Amino acid sequence: MGFEQIIYEPGKVARIIFNRPKYLNAQGYQLLSEFDKALAAAVDDPQCGAIVLSGAGRAFCAGHDLGTEEEIRYCREHKLTVAHDGNLPKKVADMHVWFVRKTLEWRNCPKPTVALVHGYCIYAGWMLAAAMDVVFAAEDALFLPGLVEYFSVPWDLSPRKAKEILMEHRFITASEALAYGFVNRTYPADQLEGETLAYAGRVADNYLTAPAWTGMIKASINHMEETMGFSAEIESAYTSFCLMYGLGAHTAARPEDGGFARTKIARRNFELAKDWLRKRNL
Repeated sequence: MGFEQIIYEPGKVARIIFNRPKYLNAQGYQLLSEFDKALAAAVDDPQCGAIVLSGAGRAFCAGHDLGTEEEIRYCREHKLTVAHDGNLPKKVADMHVWFVRKTLEWRNCPKPTVALVHGYCIYAGWMLAAAMDVVFAAEDALFLPGLVEYFSVPWDLSPRKAKEILMEHRFITASEALAYGFVNRTYPADQLEGETLAYAGRVADNYLTAPAWTGMIKASINHMEETMGFSAEIESAYTSFCLMYGLGAHTAARPEDGGFARTKIARRNFELAKDWLRKRNL
């Protein structure tokens, strides 16, 4: 199985590594398609008991691919819409398949999944990390949540904390993400990979010893969230996102302010929050 934008390493702990370091692993349809195929291969592998998702280079994922040459070429070849395509109905349909329906499927992958996050985890990067069962992060990782297509943030942070951070629009530290419940554990950057793989190895041993038992734990917890309306709210939020997107009301930021994710603004607001964070050891 050949891949261009990810690295797939099968094994007891299968590894899927985003491999677009030049673009900080910006996430386009090709990367997502390859991720989907690799995840399916790991699920079908009877020797695999856990799956770890990470990114090559300086970041886990800096968000959506907004129009690299590779992405434009792939979209044309596969009849998909690119970032600023004027065909809104087709754009909405394509985004729903890959950013909502597929992401919900990945969340319900029958095997345990772990996100290994370093560097930046922005918008679409948050979406994929959120779809994993467990998130481990480097102590210096930075996260930027937002109202995106797969809007799990209120579930990830709690409703009130999500309002606070999203309305201000700023990066949050790994320590904050740990305190708010999005991240499970943090480690120094040079220890993150080893500790994450060691944990995943223990999970894999447990899964391979009792796959039905371990799988039912995941399924039962996900079902608990479903009874609280998780998927219905994801779909509802996507409808709101598309309305905002279609009206062109999703951002007034200029490219020099960071474009769609307004990263310059998020960085400025993060700097302004640092005194409060320091006082709380976050």
